[in-house]
Amino acid sequence: MAIESINPANGEILKTLHPWDGDRIEACLARAARAAPRWAATPLAERCGHVARVGQLLRERRDDLARLITMEMGKLIAEARAEVEKCALACDYYVDNGAAFLADEAIASDAGRSYVCHQPLGTVLAVMPWNFPLWQVFRFAAPALVAGNTGLLKHASNVPQCALAIEALFRDAGLPEGVFGTLLITASQVERVIADPRVHAVTLTGSESAGRQVAACAGRYLKKSVLELGGSDPFIVLADADLEEAVRWAVASRFLNAGQSCIAAKRFIVVEAIADAFVAAFREAVEALRPGDPLDERTTLAPMARPDLRDELHRQVQATLEAGAALVTGGAPLPGAGAFYAPSLIDKVSEGMVAWEEELFGPVAAVIRVADAERAVAVANGSRFGLGGSVWTRDVARGEGIARQLQTGAAFVNGMVKSDPRLPFGGVKASGYGRELSRHGMHEFLNAKTVWIR
Repeated sequence: MAIESINPANGEILKTLHPWDGDRIEACLARAARAAPRWAATPLAERCGHVARVGQLLRERRDDLARLITMEMGKLIAEARAEVEKCALACDYYVDNGAAFLADEAIASDAGRSYVCHQPLGTVLAVMPWNFPLWQVFRFAAPALVAGNTGLLKHASNVPQCALAIEALFRDAGLPEGVFGTLLITASQVERVIADPRVHAVTLTGSESAGRQVAACAGRYLKKSVLELGGSDPFIVLADADLEEAVRWAVASRFLNAGQSCIAAKRFIVVEAIADAFVAAFREAVEALRPGDPLDERTTLAPMARPDLRDELHRQVQATLEAGAALVTGGAPLPGAGAFYAPSLIDKVSEGMVAWEEELFGPVAAVIRVADAERAVAVANGSRFGLGGSVWTRDVARGEGIARQLQTGAAFVNGMVKSDPRLPFGGVKASGYGRELSRHGMHEFLNAKTVWIR
């Protein structure tokens, strides 16, 4: 089965590639195995120098990389440029902080001297998604490579050119052969790679179902795994919230990347006292979004990444409406070429409806009305997901108290949920386990070794 790069804005086939056979997979694994011990033994300053050069190349090639992202998965061109810049910032962050994160930790014990040292595990396989085709990779690769691990990338099948462009960045930055490689393989070939003794750990960002499969496979072969899966993030609006500010960020959080983000706000849990005003203002802002060519700077809503994803979203919307929710605006695919879906708002979503229970991965916002803050927290925590969440209120202390109650990996008060290299990122419950970014993300793929000396 061919690996096709297709422009979601018009359906044009950009490039066709073919999955690797066993010989090419073996050659890539062999290169990684040869490189792993040498890279781990390379002085930290030298590893950091290579990663710093990658960050420099990202900035130099920003516009070309951004255009490739937009052509291959449909992101607005301004968002694509921002994604490339964020990857460069991640490189900077780990170059600047790697020495501190990897330093030995002295611990008093019955020894004359005892400490914990942090050593790389070896080769880490990264199974990555299409929605942030550079950022998802770099938030794994920058800390892993600075730490002395080598990396293998199995990217989503609809962004093969992005995968090859990432590999070229590392190669052109002068990293030794085998330190970072792209595997052009299908999902059915992933287990073979995880099972190989030359692969020591696996990280996946993707769907809940993909996470279960990779976790089961990693467990079967006793490999460390980190999973960042789906989310149905609550966006709680209390009665005292700044409504204008809340609506502004509601639109940004829900419709960024055409709503195709794990940490996008998806369930807008609004206290009944202000629900009508919130919905009216939200509708006006949603209807002002302008779908169109994502390369056009005037476009404010991109297409979805694939027609099948759009069709699945529409099925979820229809099922929610048939169960009794109220359509405020949108609610249908847009006519013409490309995988466009109308920016949509659904009100009066209740328990048991698809928009309450499932993740809607596209430009559709679902409003859930509640009596008070206590009920808002209960609804927010009633989801099987637990990636991120936010609360909007003028009472910051109250907001912080609610944020601490949310069963999520991240909680924001009067701010949009986002990833930041300085802060740990990841979820709980069906949103996965383990952390990316910050010191915590680097340490996921390090052996914390105790050294005891009499």
